[in-house]
Amino acid sequence: MEQIFIQQEYEKYSEEDLVVWSILFERQMKNLPDKATTEFLKGMEKVEFKKEKIPNFDEVNKKLRQLTGWELQAVPGIVPDKIFFELLYTKKFPATTWLRKMSQLDYLEEPDMFHDVFAHVPLLSNQPFCDFLQGLSIIALKHIDNDWAIELVSRIYWFTVEFGLINEEGKGGKILNPLRIYGAGILSSNGETDFCLSDEPPKYVFDVTQILNSPYIKEKFQEKYFVIDSYENLFHSLDQFERALEKMLVLSKES
Repeated sequence: MEQIFIQQEYEKYSEEDLVVWSILFERQMKNLPDKATTEFLKGMEKVEFKKEKIPNFDEVNKKLRQLTGWELQAVPGIVPDKIFFELLYTKKFPATTWLRKMSQLDYLEEPDMFHDVFAHVPLLSNQPFCDFLQGLSIIALKHIDNDWAIELVSRIYWFTVEFGLINEEGKGGKILNPLRIYGAGILSSNGETDFCLSDEPPKYVFDVTQILNSPYIKEKFQEKYFVIDSYENLFHSLDQFERALEKMLVLSKES
């Protein structure tokens, strides 16, 4: 059985690993200043990521613990749902330690360290966002043995943490420009960074019920995106989500 928790083994990174990190880092940081949420850009400064250095988990964790009490837990790949949500509950974010090859710069089936660390870690410096992650894990762990419930939790996670947009100037439910990206699945993708903010995909004001009725897709760019207006409101949406989840679970038993 593959070991769930591992060590980073920083000294084993190769020259190709460093080149891959540098290329991806530089490419995204040129693309993101007018597209990423300001909290991501601030977080990037706080955790001090640089193109010349692959992040060291021990150093990153010292910074995160001071900022929000969170830290990274090194894992070999995607972990089972129960372990994933238990980690979030204990303020640990699972992150792989391996980097894609040069031949995989633009497409990767399974998330690597660039996605897990570059795209996720900066927002772990934002307390309301971290509170949302922990709150979502509490709901998930209540229903961890119910596959349908975990599917519904995953939809919320997918359309927020991975593929969420934020309207940093919007008020009263209106979507105003400029939209910004906070979802890590977008922040680590050069192509989807541009696509999601274009006129092509529809964007919807964040709505728990609509998200719960929206299966997600993995093999291509998303067909729609949901827009929050603050991380505080994202956290406060958890009560509404839990009520909607319970209702859908009751209906699924009756059908």
